[in-house]
Amino acid sequence: MPVIEGQKAPDFKLQGSDGQEHRLADYAGKKLIIYFYPKDNTSGCTKESCAFGSMYDELLAMDVNLLGVSKDSLKSHDRFISKFNLPFTLLSDPDKIMLQDYSAWGEKKNYGKVTMGCIRSTVLIDSDGTVIKHWPLVRKAADHPQQVLDFLKGL
Repeated sequence: MPVIEGQKAPDFKLQGSDGQEHRLADYAGKKLIIYFYPKDNTSGCTKESCAFGSMYDELLAMDVNLLGVSKDSLKSHDRFISKFNLPFTLLSDPDKIMLQDYSAWGEKKNYGKVTMGCIRSTVLIDSDGTVIKHWPLVRKAADHPQQVLDFLKGL
């Protein structure tokens, strides 16, 4: 089922880098940004994650939560968080269930070669669990977090 703006966001249940299990219902009453990224400690993913990290306090002040999701292990997430001092939780989806539910897993082209993998994308969910905005294919990882923040400020 594709993510559709104006409809309920798919539920999820994943382990987080904070040692907790996370579900969509845990964020009821607040807006939630979920960004999906291919791999810890890679260039684009690091730039995107650090940019989200630099605006984290501003997001919290706006009553907005933030989660990053990849198929990487919690151990990998811990190293990534530690290396770049990321202030938010990363969820591990090794079975790619949430990635698929959020249209963030599929065919990708890399230098003309088609592979299956994580599609860099972001979903903004309202306090009632409704998808406000879906960025289905993020091209410029470093600039994207500012795009999301600008969108939030325009609400």
